[in-house]
Amino acid sequence: MSRIRLAVTMLAAGAALVAASQPAQARTLLALPPAAAGPVNYDFATGALAGFGFPQTPPPGAGNFGCKPPAAHPDPVILVNGTFANQDDNWQAASPLLANHGYCVFTFNYGGTSPSAAVQGTGDIAASAGQLASFVTRVLAATGAARADLVGHSQGGMMPRYYLKVLGGAAYVDKLVALAPSNHGTTLDGLTALVRAFGAAGIVNGALTALCTACVQQEAGSSFLASLNAGGDTVAGVSYTVIESRNDEVVTPYTSAFLSGPGVTNITLQNQCALDQSDHLEIAADPVALADVLNALDPAHPVHVPCLVVLPITGPVGPVPPF
Repeated sequence: MSRIRLAVTMLAAGAALVAASQPAQARTLLALPPAAAGPVNYDFATGALAGFGFPQTPPPGAGNFGCKPPAAHPDPVILVNGTFANQDDNWQAASPLLANHGYCVFTFNYGGTSPSAAVQGTGDIAASAGQLASFVTRVLAATGAARADLVGHSQGGMMPRYYLKVLGGAAYVDKLVALAPSNHGTTLDGLTALVRAFGAAGIVNGALTALCTACVQQEAGSSFLASLNAGGDTVAGVSYTVIESRNDEVVTPYTSAFLSGPGVTNITLQNQCALDQSDHLEIAADPVALADVLNALDPAHPVHVPCLVVLPITGPVGPVPPF
């Protein structure tokens, strides 16, 4: 490496370190373009294991509040994890992939007993939407962007709709892309209906609420979802994309993930690629689904959607072609 290149590298690294330590107002003077995050791990299981113990650490490619969105991708992307997950273990694939494609990427924790808890997303969903609102405000202030795009998994694909519909978030969000979201609730493969049939719903939900309020709120027929979906699934000014697998064993039936209304695109992975056997977890790391995410965020410049064997939980069999 020449002395000039070495000096430039050292200056860039120093600027990034200084930017991370500065308040948002000062960071605008040290704004940096998005940086590539390196290899992408499409195996959800190993990614989740790597990130579970570090809930306060953003995944690779995320969390640079000095990042300045480029003209090609002017909206920063905020990733919203699912129930029981955290910002690190949920996004070991999507975050570096988005960063490699030139996006400013951000993650946060919500709905946990504390921001440092490894398990997040269990608290009241309306309160979690308030945490999302605060984080969107912080990201927009730091980046100077007018609006953000949201990419969510499971509860993280449904909860933002409360922010958009009830908390005025539609003014600050351009796109919501949801992977296996619990938009209309889940029967847990008929388990909730069976519990109700035996007259035990009150007992079971009473006990469950103490541990996971959000779990009860995501049951099909819950009062929370009835209120959220009353008057239509969408709000004007936001585009919605739902990406779902027929093999989803958590959101059941899988069609309950889909939305209706203007500005909605619903994608079933197996209609694109019969080889893709992704489940509720792996869909957050599935290269087929993540190519759909990229195309939902930037439909004017679509990438090729690969078709390859993807197993539940552990992901692709064999190498993933670049896209």
